[in-house]
Amino acid sequence: MDLRDKTCLVTGASRGIGLAIARELAKRPVRLLVGVRQLDRYVPIEAPRGGATDITPVRVDLASRESIDASAAELGEELGSIDVLVNNAGLMTGGLLEEQDVGEIYAMFQANLVGLTHLTRLVLPGMLERRSGRIVNNASISGYAYFPGASTYAASKAGVVAFSESLRRELKGTGVSTLQLVTPGVETDMLAATDAVYGQHMDTSAWDRQSPESWAAKVVKAIEGDGHILGPGGKTALAKLASRGPAQALDLFSERMFKREPRR
Repeated sequence: MDLRDKTCLVTGASRGIGLAIARELAKRPVRLLVGVRQLDRYVPIEAPRGGATDITPVRVDLASRESIDASAAELGEELGSIDVLVNNAGLMTGGLLEEQDVGEIYAMFQANLVGLTHLTRLVLPGMLERRSGRIVNNASISGYAYFPGASTYAASKAGVVAFSESLRRELKGTGVSTLQLVTPGVETDMLAATDAVYGQHMDTSAWDRQSPESWAAKVVKAIEGDGHILGPGGKTALAKLASRGPAQALDLFSERMFKREPRR
């Protein structure tokens, strides 16, 4: 996809991967909408020479149906002009299921799957009318490799995988395409929280890790390409590959990594 003069919205762009993707997009001559839940948390982004022609922070709150509708109302006509939607915003919770906070589980499914679907539903008609658009969904490696301690998070991301694949087939011939991000371990606050939660029951020290900037560069390059899946690369790719084979492979990995009794 040629990004010149395209309007791009990145959700969850106040920090981490979302901020890195927004900064990478700002290197292109795009109109950039930086989606943040709270406008006072917007981190100013400067475009280099030849980069983004306009950078505007916008409120995108996926916490509830009402907050999404309110965010859409604030976007106004901008909603119908979005050419690239990067559904990056999300939450993480994990640990033994019986110990997870129910409120956090509901909030995570709302942000990771329900809110993502709702926002896409609002943006899609404008893309279809122009017969052009790109919908980018952060599916995560957890959408493929279902490890213990990640039951609810993996379920939410598996839903994103299913949504992305079904929508991809549904949109064939419309000029609108999807891109599924099989995000690996990226050095962000969320990964640190993941280490803290999962690290109680498994050794996470061997996980592949890369910088937000490195992953963001790959994401934007994939947006500009024609593919529908951006794989994680590295050792994490083996987990994705194993997920497509017999369940025994992931069972074996899990048995080696996971203990119900806290490690520390």
